[in-house]
Amino acid sequence: MKNVLKSAVLLFTLLLVSNTAIAQKSNQKAVIKTTLHCSHCKQCETCGLKFSTEMLKIKGVKMYELDDKNMTFTIYYNPKKATLQEIKEGISKLGYDADEVKATAEGIASLDGCCKA
Repeated sequence: MKNVLKSAVLLFTLLLVSNTAIAQKSNQKAVIKTTLHCSHCKQCETCGLKFSTEMLKIKGVKMYELDDKNMTFTIYYNPKKATLQEIKEGISKLGYDADEVKATAEGIASLDGCCKA
């Protein structure tokens, strides 16, 4: 009985570890340079809301981190759902530069005055 229980626990552990490894392989990480024009973007009524809601609506984005001092987004995304270029274009539509992809005029217009260039 103990051997059966030990075998079941070992099998469960192996399955859990292999599923975690597979899940991690399906997500990728990218650091994207942006430009922020205010010192309070995370707390800004417009930008803070966009960061907390709209960034995660970009297809493929699983998680993100904003480093406002270095002006970078670290994006964790699923490459099966979206390419990095598509994610950069989504960020540009929110009003922020994303590496070589410049913010769209519509996106910039949606930002508060302090956040515009």
